[in-house]
Amino acid sequence: MEQKKKRGFWRWLIASVMLRLILIYLPKTFNLASRPEVSTPLVSLRRLAEGYWLKQSSISPYAGSMYHGSPLLLSLLGPLTVKRIEGQPNHLLCSLVFVIADIISALLIRATGHTLQMAYRQSLNSLDIVDLLKSSDLLSSGDIAALVYLWNPFTIAACVGLSTSPVENLVVILALHGACKGLVPLAAFGWVMSTHLSLYPAILIIPVILLLGYGPDTPPRKLFLQKGYRKYGDNHSSDNCGQQETNQSKSEVTFSWRPVVHFLFWSSLWSAYVLVLCSISVKPHGSLWEMFQRTYGFILTMEDMSPNIGVLWYFFAEVFDFFRSFFMIVFHLNILFMILPLAIRLKHRPCFLAFIYIAISSMLKSYPSVGDSALYLGLLGLFLDELADMKFSFFLLCGYIGVSLLSPVMHNLWIWRGTGNANFYYATGMAYACLQIILVVESVSAVLNHDRKLRKLSVTKLRDGNS
Repeated sequence: MEQKKKRGFWRWLIASVMLRLILIYLPKTFNLASRPEVSTPLVSLRRLAEGYWLKQSSISPYAGSMYHGSPLLLSLLGPLTVKRIEGQPNHLLCSLVFVIADIISALLIRATGHTLQMAYRQSLNSLDIVDLLKSSDLLSSGDIAALVYLWNPFTIAACVGLSTSPVENLVVILALHGACKGLVPLAAFGWVMSTHLSLYPAILIIPVILLLGYGPDTPPRKLFLQKGYRKYGDNHSSDNCGQQETNQSKSEVTFSWRPVVHFLFWSSLWSAYVLVLCSISVKPHGSLWEMFQRTYGFILTMEDMSPNIGVLWYFFAEVFDFFRSFFMIVFHLNILFMILPLAIRLKHRPCFLAFIYIAISSMLKSYPSVGDSALYLGLLGLFLDELADMKFSFFLLCGYIGVSLLSPVMHNLWIWRGTGNANFYYATGMAYACLQIILVVESVSAVLNHDRKLRKLSVTKLRDGNS
């Protein structure tokens, strides 16, 4: 059975790669590179190619208003944008890099899913409620999450549409995988690089620290204490046995600071290394301060008002300049205000917390794209058991499909046919944001209900055992 599952997974993976290659070789690939849902000022390969041309012309890549990405990404992908293979599609080499990035991301999601499932099974086994964990007869949750990521139309569009989102998603997944496996240097590298590329993953430092300190997702930790103390109270005549159970329960909730200190050290080391490389890259034509202004400053101030699938571009195009700074602060702080309450409530599920953080930042970031949604929808598959009773799942599926179909139509009516206006396209962005809000709220509610169910089962098991 296990061999069949593995063969089935690899067949689907190879099929997804073949689909990507076929779409790459199609003429113009449906003009995905020009779609505002796929290509934004931060992830557009065309803008990167423009920045590389400026750099080759001994001009700062940030001199114009085109490129606003990392100088390291420019050095990595820039040479590939000017190389042409006769008879092959333009930017073929870059497309192959994005395909490889998607494959590695899927394999890392799969490995992370297996780690989470194994740790969760051990936790339920220690609570004597392992029968609650339902294993799929077809594929494990890690395999399903990896295939969801590979076959998600958003992921395919970002890969084929000449967007750098696959690379950004890869380093985010690398950070989570390293934290789940306890590989501190890998986790620090992924977090530093993801923050360097798109800034918003900086908030993932909280779930990464919780993963390193507590370990992968488990049931609420007070269940382990409850079980240990109840056994200790009921078996007070056998002090040694009770003390052993209590110590075992306390070990389940102990936060380990050593890997966290190592993570901070490695993060500082990688950050210094990245800054040195960036300084070397931009030194002939600019400075680090210019890089910060044209990358992170561009993200925070939202200078480009070109339409995208988010909700901020239209708002700031209409707001008075006098209030612009105020609302800019409000919208960015809106993400930060959610960090602490969610971390307190979901500290026993750091990987799920990372999924929630990624979904929230994808919804409220300055220049969102479908590549951001592809990341959190892929991570969603890691929590199949916890989200089995999630409400409105069919409604959300239909909503995502509807928005994906309506958004290009409304953009065409507005920009090309002239029979619509900006409100047509912005309405699809609002609907998309509402769908993401419902997804976040319902997924958190489903996980909390799952924890309550575990608590009831644990109490029932203890009462039955005592009687």
